[in-house]
Amino acid sequence: MHFYGILAGAATFLIIGISHPLVVKAEYYFGRISWLGFFLAGLVFLIASVLTINNTLSTIWGACAFSLFWGVKEVFDQEKRIIKGWFPENPKRSAYYAAKRKKYYEKQNK
Repeated sequence: MHFYGILAGAATFLIIGISHPLVVKAEYYFGRISWLGFFLAGLVFLIASVLTINNTLSTIWGACAFSLFWGVKEVFDQEKRIIKGWFPENPKRSAYYAAKRKKYYEKQNK
């Protein structure tokens, strides 16, 4: 029997499970600019996936790459969640969030 599919599936499950808290923390500490880190890390894992000979490891690197690419989108969505008050904001950037919140509510009231 081959357990490579189960291993790749479990690794993908773990990668996705780690990705969301990573996005939340990255946005909290670094702000929206953290999307660039997710994108660059995704490119590194994508290249590793292409260059890796082992199919199972290549699959895991590919899952990691695309989870990080999804993280790029999630960073922007996380900022929207913070503006809506669903997640705590970093007090060091409260003026930034206040300005964004003002624009958001002005747009909603039109």
